[in-house]
Amino acid sequence: MTVRTLHAGGHDFEVTGEGYSPTGEIRLAGQPPNDQQRPALLELAAVLVGGNRSRIAQEAGTWKLTGDPTEGALLVAGIKAGADLARIEQEWPQVAELPFDSERKRSSIVRRLPEGRLRIFCNGAPGDLLKQCNRLHTPEGIRPITDEDRKRILDQASKLAGQALRVLASATADRDDLPPDALTAESVERDLVFVGLAGMYDPPRPEARDAITRCRDAGIRVVMITGDHPQTAAAIARELGIAGDEPATTGAELDTLSDADLHRRAAATPVYARVTAEHKLRIVRALKSDGSVVAMTGDGVNDAPALQGADIGIALGRSGTEVTKQAADMVITDDNFATIVAAVEEGRGTYDNIRKTLQYLLAGNTGELLLMTVCVLAGMPTPLLPIHLLWINLLTDGLPALCLVTDPVDPDVMLRKPRPRSSRIANNPFLRMMFLTGFLTAGVAFATYAWVLRAGSPAEARAAAFAVMVYAELLRSFGVRSATLPVWRIPLHTNLSLVIVVAASFALQIFSQQNATVIRLLKTAPVPFLDGLVYLAIGTIPLLLLEGIKLLRNANPSNPGPTTAVIGAS
Repeated sequence: MTVRTLHAGGHDFEVTGEGYSPTGEIRLAGQPPNDQQRPALLELAAVLVGGNRSRIAQEAGTWKLTGDPTEGALLVAGIKAGADLARIEQEWPQVAELPFDSERKRSSIVRRLPEGRLRIFCNGAPGDLLKQCNRLHTPEGIRPITDEDRKRILDQASKLAGQALRVLASATADRDDLPPDALTAESVERDLVFVGLAGMYDPPRPEARDAITRCRDAGIRVVMITGDHPQTAAAIARELGIAGDEPATTGAELDTLSDADLHRRAAATPVYARVTAEHKLRIVRALKSDGSVVAMTGDGVNDAPALQGADIGIALGRSGTEVTKQAADMVITDDNFATIVAAVEEGRGTYDNIRKTLQYLLAGNTGELLLMTVCVLAGMPTPLLPIHLLWINLLTDGLPALCLVTDPVDPDVMLRKPRPRSSRIANNPFLRMMFLTGFLTAGVAFATYAWVLRAGSPAEARAAAFAVMVYAELLRSFGVRSATLPVWRIPLHTNLSLVIVVAASFALQIFSQQNATVIRLLKTAPVPFLDGLVYLAIGTIPLLLLEGIKLLRNANPSNPGPTTAVIGAS
């Protein structure tokens, strides 16, 4: 956050330099300020530095900030404009502090002058601070402020806000000495002298716009809630792709809306500005009332009620207060919105992995159960012995399932619309696919078993059904990896552990069909090489049919309603 413009004495001064380094210049039309322009600029600089709690220090060649980033930007701008922090602190010691809050929209520091009087340094929102001012600092001196002056100052603030600058106003005043308990906002922040404006740029992180685009693709609507000027909020929202040309809805407008009216407007309002803690909570409740899942981010104490009211409260780990972190459900340690989007992607991937692993395991067990049941009802010899079922569970269920649980996130997971909050893992589509897969696996195994049993012994038929069942389940582990991509578009190298496990399982199965000791243990019969190839081909049938169904299903995707993520900017 860097101050780019200072407005003082009726002039707009350009501020050069970036970050928290005090290196930079103050220019007017490309030139340093002259003797007539400098007094107003120095007066504004004194307020920016004197009314500041943040500090900067150089560590290992880099300037570091201790304190609030907004105050840090004002401090650096004041130093660039000529204020002497060390001198102000030495000659004008601080005697009281009135921190910023969302109701007053300003903060003040009271310092004692050498002659014993008190001087107030106040910084805050231009509209609110102007209401407390009855005088104006000009190059000719201090005079009463007029309605024309107020309009000109507010127009200038709107102009800067339209350039995506966050605008703060500064004012000062002298008071007779008062006891500490009498230094309240009501007694201090009144009859002030307006000094000037500071326009600062808080650049969005480079990855923020891409993260918001990914949210939109994923069916997540991003809403900006901020205490900043409406034009600043609207300009930044346009820059990030959150909103178009529509203006921000202000807290004053929200006060005129009933809960029913707000509910209707919330579904289409992307930006809110000049809001209080009460407004934030009302917005969250309005968004939740239409069934959306609301995630609310925040860092200040005034964000805590909205964080608790949201489905998911997200506190900022670096800049967030302890109150906010305690009220939140989760904390992001890097204060980066893109981290939230990455967490959504990871969460969807984890959900997918759990779901497809359960699908794989339950469908396999269903196939085995169906095969055994059909053969018993048909009066045929048992197709699989207990030792076969144990072998199948060890070979095709255990290790492949572990590999599926750690499968990488599906590349298109953030292109899907959110699932309804009421949906379960074992929903109707899950159960239908589970029974269909089990039916196909059992079907090819039963057909093979019946075919071999007609011309061969029960042991040979059992060996054939056993081989088909194992091959079908092992091959199916590749298809179950994605609910949308066909198996030939899923790169094998993204889950090499599954490839290795399946290859090793195939080798063990082939070995079990050729080794006499294992054949006796499994109570089957040897499987000739050509017959084994036939059984392998039969085992691919369930996979091919399921992939065809996947392609047909994805041609008509479902589209549940969107969830909503809320950005809370103090």
